[in-house]
Amino acid sequence: MFQKDFVWGVASSAYQIEGTDSQDGRGKNIWDTFAEQGRIYENQNADIACDHIHKYKEDFALMRLLGVKAYRFSVSWARIMPEGTGRVNEKAIALYRDMILEMKKNGIEPYVTMYHWEFPQALQDKGGWLNEEVIEWFGEYARVVAENFSDIAKYFITLNEPQCFVGLGHLSGVHAPGLKLEPKDVFQISHNALRAHGLAVKKLREFAKQPIKVGYAPTCGVAYPYTDSPEDIEAARSIYFGFDQPISNWTWNVAWFSDPVFLGEYPKEALEKYKEYLPEITKEDMELIHQPLDFMGQNIYNGYYIRAGKDGKPEYVDRGPGFPKTSTNWPVTPECLYWGVKFIYERYHMPIYITENGMACHDQISADGRVHDSNRIDFLDKYLSCIQKAVDEGVDVQGYFLWTFLDNFEWDKGYSERFGLVYVDYNTQKRIVKDSAYWYQKVMETNGMNLSVNQPKQEILRMEPVFKQMIWGGNKLGTQWGYEIPGDNTGECWAVSAHPNGDCKIAEGSFAGKTLSQLWKEQPELFGNVDSDRFPLLIKIIDAKDDLSIQVHPDDTYAATNENGSLGKTECWYILDASEGATLVIGHNAKDKAELDGMIREGRWQEFIREVPVKVGDFIQIDPGTVHAIKGGIQILETQQNSDITYRVYDYDRLTDGKPRELHVEKSLDVITVPAKSVAESIVAVDASKENVFNELISCDYYRVWKLDVTNKMQFMQEYPFLIMSVLSGDGLMNGQYIKKGDHFILPSGYGMVDVQGKLEVIASTIA
Repeated sequence: MFQKDFVWGVASSAYQIEGTDSQDGRGKNIWDTFAEQGRIYENQNADIACDHIHKYKEDFALMRLLGVKAYRFSVSWARIMPEGTGRVNEKAIALYRDMILEMKKNGIEPYVTMYHWEFPQALQDKGGWLNEEVIEWFGEYARVVAENFSDIAKYFITLNEPQCFVGLGHLSGVHAPGLKLEPKDVFQISHNALRAHGLAVKKLREFAKQPIKVGYAPTCGVAYPYTDSPEDIEAARSIYFGFDQPISNWTWNVAWFSDPVFLGEYPKEALEKYKEYLPEITKEDMELIHQPLDFMGQNIYNGYYIRAGKDGKPEYVDRGPGFPKTSTNWPVTPECLYWGVKFIYERYHMPIYITENGMACHDQISADGRVHDSNRIDFLDKYLSCIQKAVDEGVDVQGYFLWTFLDNFEWDKGYSERFGLVYVDYNTQKRIVKDSAYWYQKVMETNGMNLSVNQPKQEILRMEPVFKQMIWGGNKLGTQWGYEIPGDNTGECWAVSAHPNGDCKIAEGSFAGKTLSQLWKEQPELFGNVDSDRFPLLIKIIDAKDDLSIQVHPDDTYAATNENGSLGKTECWYILDASEGATLVIGHNAKDKAELDGMIREGRWQEFIREVPVKVGDFIQIDPGTVHAIKGGIQILETQQNSDITYRVYDYDRLTDGKPRELHVEKSLDVITVPAKSVAESIVAVDASKENVFNELISCDYYRVWKLDVTNKMQFMQEYPFLIMSVLSGDGLMNGQYIKKGDHFILPSGYGMVDVQGKLEVIASTIA
């Protein structure tokens, strides 16, 4: 979980939600002009937006009801100072003061952003950010902000995303003021913006009416490693802080806009690469830019893979087909928040706030009048879980502001993108709280306890079977079950196993490639935190072309003493296939130990062995000490303790590599139970099991086993430490995933409700 004083909030900007009023005295800004020029999606504008200047009291009440305790918002330069300098609009001062006080009435801490792109048009007409006078203009604006709001607000942010307003506004022209300037001019603008930031910090502190905290909120896509190898991590770090961008897109980087602010110097790589475009940069400039700050804001939305190439140089890795995207076609890359804050903290050693993060969805009002945005919940859960991972590793992240509270005007995209926790009907200004808002409320209330990173993984753990070739094995595991077997004498499919002699790997999902034994040690919560040094069960399919040896297993006590601490072996069999008249060896005919010893040592096998008839659907419990053998032509599903200890009593004098197979006569005599359990006590017929329910086959000290015959639909709650499932026949759907004959998987602890439909036979098992 996050630390107790972690700040949970939401974020917005003035222009995107406020709207206008003919009596409000607000000055024109560059986005008004941009909209007038028809450069916004479908010729839309922000004249009304979310009408927040008239509805803010309701909006803050809504925040309170949803548990929001911190709000990062911006004040509009052009609203406060209509000409950008000089005259102050007292109506704007009164409006923002009342907003801040209203926030505080609702228990919401204000975080004030000075500049979120609402540049006054009057100053744009004088050259805007390209005019070096902008440094003094912005300093004057900072003084006004400090004088009027620092008595009721403690947290201030100077600039939001200079990469965007410098690059998108002046290099590509996608954003207001929509200019496409030469690189030399854009470098001048960036330098002016950073100097303006520095002067603003000085003015905020100089004119503050109480101790305040000041920060700065840049952005950038995150270069993150393709794997966790040291080489890939270093490659990603070098790209993240490097200057790999072409000159036509040079502003989209981290180091140029953060190194001067936090380290006091521009990156040497950039100074060399861009020297032909750079303005004069003086020592005084760097001292002004490098003002002491209290925190670093970071707006992080997505990232891109980087790995070390064969030549050791970083290389970009394409995302695979079908890679998840938001409704804006931004990639869903939660790892960017982990690596982004990790890399940033390593370089700058500053307390970090995630000042923006979120996603746009294709939200709509459903028939029940609500907005069900489960994809946003999933997105936020993954991203926040990655932040927690970084925090757990010592990265000083102090807060998170979700973008955004209300659906709003998304700059050049107009109203085509919905990022909000609250749906806004722009025709009526009605607000509808989305499902994600209630989910985020729980995050804030529990300090992240409800995040998936703090819960058992709710995903099916599919196994990659391990196959064993045996002298008695056949090929039906390939021909009947569709497995890729190693050869025609494949006798065993270790379907769910964490044994050293056959450790299954997880086939897919977030644990893909990990072995079951590894998962048992690293993620014990998946298995209900069971107190055991090993995964306790082993599931096999056995295909016997020929007869197996006559054998017996020890119990736990004997195995622990005589087999290097191994478990004993209690097992049970479900008969999958058997010809008419098939038999199994179950038990023996010796009446006492003396007769047992004589029968075995004298090789009186016909007298000793007890064969019993079996058929498909029979279920047999094999306790330790029970003499047993599977006969040729029979297939079984075996559920057993996680042990591979078997003592051969007799093997029909078969040879392996010209030599008789090893027998374990003395150990067998030690452990065989005399007299044997009766046949009636060993075999259970399960022909008439009820449909669409759990039919218990056995419950013993080590496991519970059930048969499920799904004929249409069934639903159940997975409430065991874990539940192993093996599909014996048919196919169907389980919680939306296709399952079929031959699939073996584990439903972990806390998996929750399970919906199954189709026509399936399944054997399920768990520990007792």
